This record gives sequence, structure tokens and C-alpha cells, in this order.
Amino acid sequence: MSNTAEQEDSARTPAGSLAHRVPDLGALELLLAVARLGSLGGAARELGITQPAASSRVRSMERQLGVALVDRSPRGSRLTDAGALVTDWARRIVEAAEAFDAGAQALRDRRDSRLRVAASMTIAEYLLPGWLLALRTQRPDTAVSLLAGNSAAVAERLLADEADLGFVEGLSVPSGLDSAVIGHDRLIVVTAPAHPWARRRRPLAAGELAATPLILREKGSGTRQVLDAALGGLARPLIELSSTTAVKAAAVGGAGPAVLSELAVGEELAMRRLVSVPVADVSLARDLRAVWPTGHRPAGPARDLLSLTRG
Repeated sequence: MSNTAEQEDSARTPAGSLAHRVPDLGALELLLAVARLGSLGGAARELGITQPAASSRVRSMERQLGVALVDRSPRGSRLTDAGALVTDWARRIVEAAEAFDAGAQALRDRRDSRLRVAASMTIAEYLLPGWLLALRTQRPDTAVSLLAGNSAAVAERLLADEADLGFVEGLSVPSGLDSAVIGHDRLIVVTAPAHPWARRRRPLAAGELAATPLILREKGSGTRQVLDAALGGLARPLIELSSTTAVKAAAVGGAGPAVLSELAVGEELAMRRLVSVPVADVSLARDLRAVWPTGHRPAGPARDLLSLTRG
């Protein structure tokens, strides 16, 4: 280390702190290797560093402690009396560090043994199954549980520490959560083929859509939030249901028009069980977001799942 670097380290580290007075683990491991092998060069090879780097590290440790630790000669390297004493202390520190590392690994193993996911209905039904299958190939030993609900329920689960990672479809990020956009979606108006709107020649006016009783998701759902905000208010629901599948089934059955994610109705549109009705002068696009408690960036399986959503 250069004099300038040493001066900068001294300026950053209080003279009374252990970090200033005690060598780091790498230096202590090097000293233990020298004691075991009787060779600075052998110790360097074992630790995967060059011999000049090893010599520099020993000299730095000797300056830090203020005593000579190693006698070097053409026949090898031998610990001084002080070096032998320091080596005994170093062995205890390294053993304690190994125990610390084993404990930390046990904590990571416990974290990685499970993943609790909370997701709003559209994402839970149409996107998460594929992501979770891909995650299983990466982490076959991780037990995954999925809690499906509306966007408000997802936020509640995360804030109550009942989920490790969430997915929502609403306009805004609930308070207390951080987020990342993982995709985009569009809501479309759909009806059964026999409904009068299915035979319209002109796009539906936004005002007419807002004034028409619709088959809707419950309050708190991302779909309901986006639609309400886009239209500036909604008529009283024709039917209010708590899942995308239920709304879709009611629309297919001819109960009335509904507004659903494009992700949810591809098969029904292709089979002509539902018909898409264009709407003029209104955007029903929305972001799909991963969410987690503020300041707690996803780690372990949650981080891996988040990466898969962007693949």
C-alpha cells in the first residue's frame, strides 16, 4: 500500500478503532499459511496471490502491529517469537470468522428455502405460472407459496411481512413500497357476440362507457383503479366480482360488457366467445410492477424471480 493510501485509510478510520489496530482476515490467513507451510511463496500459492503481494501484506501487517513476524531466508520463512504468538491469536480469530460465516450461510439457507409471493389476480393467473416454472429449474429446493388478491391486498401482505415479493397492476405504488416496472398491459372492453356493442361500426365513446353499468372487479383491484381514473368515474357496477376469471365467465355468458386485461381474453377473442369493442379518446394502458417493502431490495429466490420477470 502506498503512503498516500495509508494516510487516506488513517484519515477515514479512527485511531482508537479495532479496524485500525487489528490486521484484516486476509492478512491473518496468510500468516497462518506461512506458519503451516514454512514458506511465504507456498502460502502465496495456496491463497492464490503473488509472492510480492504476500510479502507486501506481511510487511504491512508488521508495520501495523509494530513487531517483526516473519524471518525470511533462502531456506524459507520462519515465524519470529512474536510471529508465533500472533499466529496463535490469529488462529482463534479465523476460527471465529469461520463460525460467523457458517452462521450467516445457515441464515441464507433458511431464507432461500422458501419464497412467499403475493400477486394481483391478472398477474397471478396469466404470468406468474410461467415465471415460477422457470424459477423451479434454478431453485428446485425452494418451496414457493402464492397469495393471489387485488393490488391493495398485495400491499397489505408485504407490509405485514407475509410476503417476500409482490406484483401489482394499479396506477400507483402503495405507500411503504418500492417498485420496478416489469411489463405493460392494456385493458379492453369485451362483450359476448350477441351484445349490441359487438356490432358497432364506430368506437365506443368514453362517456358512454363510463355511464354504462359494467361487470367489474371489486374496489381495490388494479383493473378497477385504472378504469376509474381513465374515465373520471364509473356507473354503479352491473355485477362486482373478485376475480378476473369470474368477470370473464360472466361476460362470456352474456351478462353484460366487461373491461379486462388483454392477457386474460386472448383465447376467448380467438374463439369468438368474446368480442373486443374499441373505445375512442381514452387510454387504458397500465404498467405491471414488482413491489417490495421500502429499503428491502429482493434477495435470494425473490431476486431470482424478479430477474425472470424481465427476461
